Amino acid sequence: MHGACYRQPKLITGKLIKRYKRFLADVVLDTGETITVHCPNSGSMKGCAIEGASVWLSISDNPKRKYPHTWELIKAPGTFIGINTLVPNKLVKSACENNMIKELSGYEHVKAEVKTSSHTRLDLMLEGVGKKKCYVEIKNCTLVEDGVAMFPDAVTKRGQKHLEELERLVSEGHRGVIFFLIQRMDAIIFQPADAIDKTYGKKLRKAVNNGVEIVVRDTVIDAQRICVGKSVSVRLDR
Repeated sequence: MHGACYRQPKLITGKLIKRYKRFLADVVLDTGETITVHCPNSGSMKGCAIEGASVWLSISDNPKRKYPHTWELIKAPGTFIGINTLVPNKLVKSACENNMIKELSGYEHVKAEVKTSSHTRLDLMLEGVGKKKCYVEIKNCTLVEDGVAMFPDAVTKRGQKHLEELERLVSEGHRGVIFFLIQRMDAIIFQPADAIDKTYGKKLRKAVNNGVEIVVRDTVIDAQRICVGKSVSVRLDR
C-alpha cells in the first residue's frame, strides 16, 4: 500500500468461464489449464462476471487453502474492474492516513473496524484535535451502466443498517460519511440503485437529509495497482 494506491501482488492471467456459488469461479488460464478460483465478492456482480473476458488472479502461499488462486481483476469494454471487495477498505484507510481525501483530511488518527453499538461496526473512525469524530462506512461499487454508477448490486439489509447507524451518530453530534469507491474507470455520475434495492435508496436519501455526507471516488486501475481517482458527482433526485 502506498498512499492512495494499492499495489497488486504478482498476477497471472486467463479467461473467465463462469462464476457460481457466490465465492467460486472457473477460469481457463493462458497456459490452457482450467482451474477453480476464489471469488472475493459476495454481491451479484451484475455487469462484472463477463464470461470469456480476461481476468487476473493472485496466488496465495497458504497451504491450507483449497483454492489458492484469488480473482482480482476483470477487463470489461473500456475499463478494468476490481473484483476484490477487501481492496476499497485498505485503499481508503491508507488514503485517509495520508490526507489524500480532501473531505476526510486533517485527522491525526484513523482506526479501522470500530464498534459503534452492540450490533454494528463501521469501517473507519477518524479523530483529530478540535474536530468531531468522523465515522466512515466504505462501500465497493462495481455496477455501472451507461456511465451511471449504482449501489447496491443486490438487496443489502446490512447496508441499510449502516446508513441508520451513521444517521444515529450524526444525531449525536458526530460526522457520518458513506464512502462509495467505484472499482472501475467508466463512471460519470453516481446514484442509488433504486431498481435493485428501493429501500436502500430511500434510506440513503433520508440519511443525507439528516446530515450524513456522501463521498464518491472512482479508481485508476491496471494490472499493477489500483489508485483512488477523481470525485464523481452524486444524483439523488428521483
